Amino acid sequence: MIVLKKIKGLIELLRPELPFAAGICVIMGEIITIGNIPSIRELILGFSWGFFLSGSAMILNDYFDIDVDRINAPNRPLPSGLISSKTVILFTIIITLIGLLISFFINGLAVLLYIIFWIIGFLYNWRFKEKGLLGNLFVSLSVSITIILGSIVVGNPWNKGVIIFSIMVFLFNLGEEIAADAMDIAGDKKRNIKSIPILIGREKSIYISFLLFVTFILLSFLPVFLGLFGISYFAIISLTDILILYWAIKLIKRPTIKKGRIYIRRLYLSAIFGIFFIIIIMIII
Repeated sequence: MIVLKKIKGLIELLRPELPFAAGICVIMGEIITIGNIPSIRELILGFSWGFFLSGSAMILNDYFDIDVDRINAPNRPLPSGLISSKTVILFTIIITLIGLLISFFINGLAVLLYIIFWIIGFLYNWRFKEKGLLGNLFVSLSVSITIILGSIVVGNPWNKGVIIFSIMVFLFNLGEEIAADAMDIAGDKKRNIKSIPILIGREKSIYISFLLFVTFILLSFLPVFLGLFGISYFAIISLTDILILYWAIKLIKRPTIKKGRIYIRRLYLSAIFGIFFIIIIMIII
């Protein structure tokens, strides 16, 4: 029973939905680039690259955030004592090495990017999270690179559609990061994190986040105007944008911290919904 609890704790440390989303973003970059289904090899390698890079960052986040989580999330595996710090370090090393090994099966650029963005993830969790906006930019850049990695896997890193989607992902993630910081002010003050909400207040930060989501929505129609995608994409992205706008409006209505976190998660799930169905449509058509 204890072993099962520890396994569940390790999975919770990994936050599998986020690495899964990173892997899907790589696949999306592949599909946008070639306009078709990549080979099984490209699908597996691309998804795994994004999953393990993101996964290692998620684990490190909990390791360095243990003091903050004792306030913000005391039931998480580390602050609750379910998982030890030594186990977390070992788990991080295993996940990191698996991802690095996978990179060698893609190409040299994938290896280089894996190392660079692993270091960025480490530095963010270790020090730069305390720098507020700079830390948010680090995370958003790391998330957006997954789309570009998809184009690298299939051999065309300068695809126009991929670049647009990468910028969209960057903006969405930055908005989500700032909104999440607005819900974590109490714990972040303990770690002396100079987040945007601590510097300018929760309400103003939420409005900045809202503007970033609106910018994402406006930019999402650019591929249609450029003739990169047709009516099917327009329909899916319109529905996705409506969901994102709905939850973003909910956020600016001064919800409780608990509800705010729920709205942020639903914003994220709405974006994942859109990415998933865009991939399906592009494969079918």
